[in-house]
Amino acid sequence: MKRTKANLLLLLTSAIWGFAFVAQQVGMDHIGPFTFTAVRFALGSASLIPLILYFKKTEKPAPAATANTTYVGLAAGCILFCGASLQQVGLLYTTAGKAAFITGLYTVLVPIAGIFLKQRTSLITWLSSLLAVTGLFFLCVKENLTLSYGDLLELVGAFFWTAHIILIDHFSHKVDSLKLASVQFATCSVLSLTAALALETITLDGIRLAGIPILYGGLASVGIAYTLQIIGQKYASPTHASIILSLETVFAAIGGYLFLQEILGVRELWGCLLMLSGMLLSQLKGTAPHDNKTAA
Repeated sequence: MKRTKANLLLLLTSAIWGFAFVAQQVGMDHIGPFTFTAVRFALGSASLIPLILYFKKTEKPAPAATANTTYVGLAAGCILFCGASLQQVGLLYTTAGKAAFITGLYTVLVPIAGIFLKQRTSLITWLSSLLAVTGLFFLCVKENLTLSYGDLLELVGAFFWTAHIILIDHFSHKVDSLKLASVQFATCSVLSLTAALALETITLDGIRLAGIPILYGGLASVGIAYTLQIIGQKYASPTHASIILSLETVFAAIGGYLFLQEILGVRELWGCLLMLSGMLLSQLKGTAPHDNKTAA
């Protein structure tokens, strides 16, 4: 029963993250991409403070873990800023569904990156990669064999999400995970605010008009979903958890259809199906390190 409830919580998490792509796109009707990211991750960082205080009362971290958290969080935050910025700007030029599927390539890129870290890569991993790349071709590549600007940004961003996952996986057992998340979100917010001040015009009225998408992206997508993930993964197996969470791409496509009237053609649907097959196949093998946060 606990495992069933855990799987349901993880399914809710993937739905929240999937629909966050819609919120990210809608929010930019009123403010720029860097402003949206700055406010969103500031809220996300702040939303974790109650959890940090709660667990501080019940579990005392080791002194060494506390000492290293800030440095790891700063590094992770810089990579997160690059990935989130490319994703957010890319949403100006592509659909929420396509952005989610391309971003989801990190589930295949992570085990491939393991080659350079001297980790064994299985045949099933190469097969899943082939499926994902073939799906990407059908989903994004036009008849004249070119990628749209938005799709290209999302593709480059997938490599940063991959680097982020590898970094978090390496340090996840050496630092306080909640504090790490809060520091990296705060770092991403500060960098995004710096870019927004340099490149965009920030107005309180714009932030107010984008209030609902910002609140969803910051509190629901980061704060609530992150908490649900922690609870769900206590009782769900890592393989099942990674498979369920990768379904955020499907929810993003559904959200784009329901709220943004984004309709995929037959070619694009085949691409989504192939990419999803590759993602699920790679997760079934259980070779990819699992991050404490997805790319949503």
